[in-house]
Amino acid sequence: MDYILSILIFFPFFAAFIGFLVSDDSIKAYGILATAIEFIISIILWINFDVSNPDMQFLQQVLVIPTYGINYIVGVDGISLFLVIMTTFMTMVSLIALSEKKAVKNLIITVLFLEMTMVGVFLALDAIIFYLFWELSLVPMLYIIGAWGGKLRIYAAIKFFLYTFLGSLVMLIGMLYLGYIYFQTTGNWSFNILDWNMLLLPFDMQLMLFLAFFAGFAIKVPMFPFHTWLPYAHGQAPTIGSVILAAVLLKMGTYGFVRFSLPLFPDASVYMILPMAILALIAIVYTAMVAFAQEDMKQVIAYSSVSHMGVIILGIFALNVEGISGAIFLMLSHGIVSGALFMLVGVIYDRRHTKQINEFGGLAKVMPKYATIFAIMLMASIGLPLTIGFVGEFLSLLGFFKYSPFLAIIAGLTIILGAIYMLVMYKKSFFGEVTKDENRSLKDLNKKELTALIPLVALVVVLGIYPKPILDPVNNSVSKLIEIMNAKTVTKEAQSKIIDLNSISGVEK
Repeated sequence: MDYILSILIFFPFFAAFIGFLVSDDSIKAYGILATAIEFIISIILWINFDVSNPDMQFLQQVLVIPTYGINYIVGVDGISLFLVIMTTFMTMVSLIALSEKKAVKNLIITVLFLEMTMVGVFLALDAIIFYLFWELSLVPMLYIIGAWGGKLRIYAAIKFFLYTFLGSLVMLIGMLYLGYIYFQTTGNWSFNILDWNMLLLPFDMQLMLFLAFFAGFAIKVPMFPFHTWLPYAHGQAPTIGSVILAAVLLKMGTYGFVRFSLPLFPDASVYMILPMAILALIAIVYTAMVAFAQEDMKQVIAYSSVSHMGVIILGIFALNVEGISGAIFLMLSHGIVSGALFMLVGVIYDRRHTKQINEFGGLAKVMPKYATIFAIMLMASIGLPLTIGFVGEFLSLLGFFKYSPFLAIIAGLTIILGAIYMLVMYKKSFFGEVTKDENRSLKDLNKKELTALIPLVALVVVLGIYPKPILDPVNNSVSKLIEIMNAKTVTKEAQSKIIDLNSISGVEK
């Protein structure tokens, strides 16, 4: 078990290289097998994970450039564990549902490379190694959108790359400066995040560094007003690209806020609660209204993702156990639900070669299995109780309610607005008369599609009813995070705010 994290990271990398030797006829089966093995390894990690231990586990360190404190360091805690499992699971499911016919071998090899970078982001504890995985993830996604996307795929791919790359450069400057500060403070270079957690930084420096990291994380989320690349990327990406983008890549930004911004810059995080809340609330309300105006089914779900990511940001900057744990759980639920919704849109697009809502009607009569699964995922997206979407949204809003009941109530509009645009889309597409002759002969879900979608339905229901196996280890690690923030605050305002927000949870300085 000493090397399980490195195996998790690099197994897809080696599987991708072996994929070049696999025949075109066997490549899809090979890709599914490789991602299934990766998923099993992540489950083995969970089985051996000590859920009562809030600290980093399975730590591994290899010296890379020790003179400047740059080393390969990986570890996992309750915050990152389930993000890794979701990454391996959604990658496997997306390959099971894969329907692409063009250059399938290249696509599957690209997805395997992408899986390596995503897992690496969630496990890296050295800032430079984290940054390398972060940036490397852009390359395969750029290729997936640009090579297998729609008519505007080149524009969408370049816009996605430039937005995220430029924001990440600002973040890199912040990382290098923080490494220099550590050197000035201790006399040794280190880019180890756990070492950085020991630094006590003055407020002005915290705020400056918070904004530098914000540039990288906010664009990746994406937060308003940096969200404009996402609808293009989703709209032009092939189904597998949209599934992985929504399920995993967006979560890298919110994970960055939890892993870096909160523990490293606690005073700045407290200071930025209101600005971050305002940006999140704008995203929640504005993009929900934009989603309602869309005529493309895929664009509705794309803008819905921006709205739900706003709720995650609110949960994170509630700065209490309920909010942060709820935000992490919502990352998982949004990954599963949005990934499934994009997969379902891909199913109907393969049959009709259109995503326009007005092209459909009466699908519930023609495709009852499809309509049923779509309805379940739609309800989970809205946040219906007893579905996975409700747990994360409720805890995120509950956590932020401690900071501002008024703003939390406004954020709660995401449930009402989400119900409006989702149910309107569902009514137009699935009920009424069959409006197009092409729709009368549509085939319902086949065995391959059911194999991919039924596990997602099961997760939506089971984790909606019983989220405890995930919430317990997440809560333990989040409580540890709050303790680090309490211990590092340098302003009395931040000390009182964090303690006050967590008084009900019993997490005090």
